[in-house]
Amino acid sequence: MNKKLGAWILLFCCNLMWALQFTGIKLIQDEVGPYFTVWGPMLFSLILLLPFVAKDYRQNKRKPKDILVFLPLAALGAFPSQVLMTAGTRFSLASNAAIMVLILPVLTALLAFLILKEKMTRIRWICFAIALVGVILCSTNDIRQMNFGSEYALGNMLIFLALIGNAYYNVGCKKIADRFSGMEMVFYTYLFMVILLSPFVLYYEADIFSRISSFKKDTWLGLVNLTILHNFLSMVLFFIALKHLEATDVALSNYLIAFFGVPIAAFWLGEKLGTSAIIGGALVFVSMLVLTLVESYGKNKNLTLE
Repeated sequence: MNKKLGAWILLFCCNLMWALQFTGIKLIQDEVGPYFTVWGPMLFSLILLLPFVAKDYRQNKRKPKDILVFLPLAALGAFPSQVLMTAGTRFSLASNAAIMVLILPVLTALLAFLILKEKMTRIRWICFAIALVGVILCSTNDIRQMNFGSEYALGNMLIFLALIGNAYYNVGCKKIADRFSGMEMVFYTYLFMVILLSPFVLYYEADIFSRISSFKKDTWLGLVNLTILHNFLSMVLFFIALKHLEATDVALSNYLIAFFGVPIAAFWLGEKLGTSAIIGGALVFVSMLVLTLVESYGKNKNLTLE
């Protein structure tokens, strides 16, 4: 199988698992605070990854200073992406966050151009446009309710900074993807994230440790979902795919989260699936398919914008 086509298939799977994140958060939100929601699954994932990474650490003769490259990625990328998004959504509206997330692929493409010197091709611009229209159709209800008034200015700014952090993390990981395995990249990112998040958990949500034994079944199901699918398996597959794709392509694939998220919400949470959402999801899928076929066979070489 063509390596690039295989990488796109892995990204399809990753985005499906990332779309399940929202269901996982819904399942645990009654008993688990926002900081532990991020910190807990990451800590559990570290335990799962430790045996594999320890083997890579010995085989590759790593030194402690080698993993320091993940500190800025975690501090400037993953940490603000997780924490500021949580805080921003609390100060703003969920519909505002849903709309603002649409700019993530654009921010990632911009940083990929500035940092990695990746080129934007005509086919990529076309696929960006198709996917954007599709996600907007998926989000028509949120768009009608969005409010960017002054009372939500702080929250909206935090969400925007979180998206910049997310884009920086994606691009930064692409830059070092040839030096570390997928599991190593996940492990070391989570290691620094757990260290950075621990003070927040201990200060704001320390009482949760006395309540873990009384968690409901749905809470445990949500934690397993976030740990195994979202934080463990999806991220390992993501970094494997990242080695064979450009950061701009990976950014475009993020539109699949909405494509998968809408039917998952309809099936699992009983939310209604409207006609516009179905059409929008189809457009997102088409944009992914076009980019996969064209770029996998190298037919876009003469379409680069000057």
